[in-house]
Order: sequence, then C-alpha cells, then structure tokens
Amino acid sequence: MSLGVAIGPADAVNYVDETIELTREAAEAGLTSAWFGQRFEYDAAGLAAVVGRAVPGIRVGTSAIPVFGRHPILVAAQARTAQAATHGRFQLGLALGAPAFVEPALGTPFERPIARLREFLTALRTVLETGHVDHHGELITAVTPLPSALPGAEHPIPLLVAAMGPQALRVTGELADGTLPNLAGPRTLAEHIVPAITRAAAEAGRPRPRIIALAPAVVTADVDRARETAAKQLAIYDSIPSYHRVIQLEGADSAADLAVIGSEEEVAAAVQRYYDAGADEVVLTQTGLDGTENRRRTWKLLGALNQQRSSS
Repeated sequence: MSLGVAIGPADAVNYVDETIELTREAAEAGLTSAWFGQRFEYDAAGLAAVVGRAVPGIRVGTSAIPVFGRHPILVAAQARTAQAATHGRFQLGLALGAPAFVEPALGTPFERPIARLREFLTALRTVLETGHVDHHGELITAVTPLPSALPGAEHPIPLLVAAMGPQALRVTGELADGTLPNLAGPRTLAEHIVPAITRAAAEAGRPRPRIIALAPAVVTADVDRARETAAKQLAIYDSIPSYHRVIQLEGADSAADLAVIGSEEEVAAAVQRYYDAGADEVVLTQTGLDGTENRRRTWKLLGALNQQRSSS
C-alpha cells in the first residue's frame, strides 16, 4: 500500500519546469507516485517521461489518457518511450473519457465505448507484451509492419483503466492490470468496484487487479474556505454521467461532498477508509486547492503515512 498525488501546477510560467519541481518536492516529502491527467494542452505520457527522468525515485503515471482519438500502436510507443526514460517507473492509465469532450473536440462519435475499450486493450496489451500485433476488429485495426520493441523498455508497463461502471470494470478485470477510479468513495469501492473487477479477473484467470483510488483531499484549518473552492473545482464532475453515478452510489449529492477537508487526523482517517475498502494505493488530488502552505502540510502527512506503512 502506498500514497501518491496528482500533480498540476496552477498559473505556471513554464508548465513542464514547474511540474518537475512539484514532483521533486513530492518525492522529497516521501510520496511514492505522481500522476498526470490528460488535458488538451499537453501530452500526459510525454510529461510523465520528462518528469520521471528528471526526478528519480518516484513512480509516474497517467490518470488517464482517453482511448477515443488514439491508436493502441501509438499509445504503446508513447508508453515504451516513457518506460525507457524512467527506467521502469512508468504506469499507463487509460480512460474512456466523456462524450462532452470527445465528440465536439475530436469530431469522433462516442459510440460503443465498451467494445472500443475491449479492442483497444486487446491490441495494446499484445503489442506491449510481444512487440507485434495483428488485430482486425470491428472498431480498431492494429498491425505492426515492423517489430516495435524498444531497448530500455523491457520492464513490464502496468496497464490501468479508469473504470467505474460494471461493463468497463469487467473488461478491465479481464484485460488490464488494475483500475484508477476517481471520486469513488470507500463504500463504492467496497461494494461495487473491488468485487466487480476482482470477479472479472478471476473468471479470466488473471491475478487480482490493483485498485488505485483517486480522491480530493487537503489538510487545512479553514474548512469552509477550502470546501467552497472544492465546490468550484469539482463542479464539472457533477454533469458527467459516469461520475454522477459513483457520487450517488456513495450517498453524496455532489463531487465536492467527497472531498476530504480537515485536520491531519481527519485526512489520515479518511485515507485509511480507502485502504479498508480494498484500495492498494491512494492518490490524493486537489491538494493545492487551499494554497501552497496547506498543500505542503498535506504532502508532509502523506509522506509520514508512507513511512509508517513501509516500516510496519
């Protein structure tokens, strides 16, 4: 069990430089992983490669790259490049994405997402493991005209999916190494996500998948101020059906209700509830929502918790 953070500098002069500095700070605080979301202004796998090479000793990963608008052979090439650059510390997180971002931005219909995910993972896993793929599916064709193994990237690349719905969890359990659920609280993990993905993996003859839970959290004395900021930052998730479902499953009214905001003791207790629910790793997001000082307090707490776990 380990603790990581999502990295995303605000108001950066140079986004890559400041991401490197934040990740270095996270590593020095004792965190074990740093995660980079895919947005429209940068490439998450490329950022992870650069940051991971600049900051040794911390795992880096994408959380997560949408499969719509991408091809498994090209994503495999990105992943291998990042794995070679980081000497085996890269983790590839994928996602379906949301129709509101896929269709108007890429001009790609958000159709048959589960079937696309299954084909994408099938082709991607094949090319990552063998260096070759010859996949002719209904939605995806992936054929390597030349061998695609990369010297320096021999270490297996963990293949993760931000799966939360029943069908996506089944495909992920059958074909991937784990899941990256965001905003899925402890109840949702224990009652819905962990049992579903574990059962799917067992039926496919695969090991138990890793559960890497992403949750917004910050240590602060001004709870009201932080919660008001969290409501603004997390409001976008309330309108996305997949997130709306897990928010409801947790018995919450909005994404902001799932943010853990309070003292060190309160945040530590909340983190433990995620582990008790079946998480193998907890990644805190939005740790900077109440300023730099409280972000550093949060990261100091996470580093201390990591140290406690490693010594126990």
